[in-house]
Amino acid sequence: MSGPGLLVFVTMLLAPLALTAILSLNVFNGMEGIQKVYSLKNYLEIFSDSYYLEIFGRTALMSAIVTVLCVVLGVPETIIISRMRGRWRGVFLLIILAPLLISVVVRTLGWSILMGNNGLINKGLMLFHIIDEPLRLAFTMTGVTIAMVHVMVPFMVISVWASLQKLDPQVENAGLSLGASQRTVFRRVVLPQLLPGILSGSIIVFALSASAFATPALLGGRRLKVVATAAYDEFLNTLNWPLGAAIAVVLLVANVVIIVGCNRWIERRFKAVFEG
Repeated sequence: MSGPGLLVFVTMLLAPLALTAILSLNVFNGMEGIQKVYSLKNYLEIFSDSYYLEIFGRTALMSAIVTVLCVVLGVPETIIISRMRGRWRGVFLLIILAPLLISVVVRTLGWSILMGNNGLINKGLMLFHIIDEPLRLAFTMTGVTIAMVHVMVPFMVISVWASLQKLDPQVENAGLSLGASQRTVFRRVVLPQLLPGILSGSIIVFALSASAFATPALLGGRRLKVVATAAYDEFLNTLNWPLGAAIAVVLLVANVVIIVGCNRWIERRFKAVFEG
C-alpha cells in the first residue's frame, strides 16, 4: 500500500476505530459524565444483561432472515434478467437497482405508509376479503424484515450479476446437449459458478442489515430495538458514550467473526468452485 493510500486508510478507518475502542473502556458516571478511568465494565454489562443479549439476538436473527430472503429473491431475479433481450434487460435491471437512487429514509417512510392500518396493503387484503380486520405490520419484526429485504435486494443482484457475466453460456448448452435436464444443469453447472457472487452478496447484505439504523428505527419503533438503535440511544438519550461505544465495538467484532467464519466454511465446503 502506497504512502497516500496508507494515510487515508489509517485516518478514515483505523483512527476512528481505535478512538471508539478506547472510549468504550472509559467509566461513565451519571452525575459527573465520562471518567478518566478505564475498565471492562461496559462489556461486562453488555454480556451479563439479558436486555442487551436480546437485542443482539434479535439483530442477528433479523439479519440472517433478510440475507436468506435476499438470496431466494435476488438470485432468480438476476438469472431471469440476464436471459432477457438487451432492451428489456436494461429496463428491468434499472427497475431493480432504482431504489438505490432513493434515500433509505424515504423508502422506509413509504413502507410505513403501505403497512399502516389504513395502508394500501391492508386495504387491498380487506377489499378482496382475505382478512376481516387490518393486519399489524408496522412496529413488528415482519414489517421491518419486509422493508429491509426491499432495501438490500439490489446489493445481492449486483453481486450475482457480476458472477453471471463470467459464466460461459456454452458450458450450459453443452450440458443440455449431453442429455441433462434444465434442473440438473442449473444445480451442477450454473449454481456452483454463482456461489462466489452469492457469498459476496450475502456478506454485504448481512453486514448492512446488522448495522442498519434508519429502517429498524422508523418501522420498529421503540419497542423493537436492534443494536444500532440501542447504540444511538446510549449516545444521544442517556449520554452514556462509553456504553454506546462498547455496543458498537461488540457489533463490529461479531460481524467480523460471523462473516469470516461463514466465508471460510463455505470456501472449504466448495473448495473446487473457488479455486477453479
